[in-house]
Amino acid sequence: MKSLTYTPRVLTGIASGGAHVPTVHLGSTLAASYLQAYFTVAVFMAAAVGMVGAMLGVGRLLRPTRPQEQKYISYESGVDPLGGWGQAHVRYYLYALLFVMFDVEAVFIFPWAIRLESLGTYGLIEMIVFIVILALGLLYAWRKGVLRWA
Repeated sequence: MKSLTYTPRVLTGIASGGAHVPTVHLGSTLAASYLQAYFTVAVFMAAAVGMVGAMLGVGRLLRPTRPQEQKYISYESGVDPLGGWGQAHVRYYLYALLFVMFDVEAVFIFPWAIRLESLGTYGLIEMIVFIVILALGLLYAWRKGVLRWA
């Protein structure tokens, strides 16, 4: 079986002094070329992890350590924390859901507005149906009193 070899082209360029500088290349198998690329990525990943570890280690050595009882309790907006699970009102969840719904609507409407001419009448009708469904959802939330803060 014949092995495939990858031989990049020799490129010549003009350096700042006007002299031709040929680049040196070595013929290698295709698999070795791929492994070299992965090795480079692995070296950079190891360097990144090492730098983060070194920074955290230096920070641990330099920071002052003053243990206090009050440092280790949860902070909940100035209110003393309750034991166990705290209860949040469902209204906050509904606000977040409505925000995500209309945020997704904006994500769909902007590209549609750019491509409106190429989509034609069918695209216009589809977007009208989409907006009507969202408007019905907003009307339902309004009628249920979800949008009242207090």
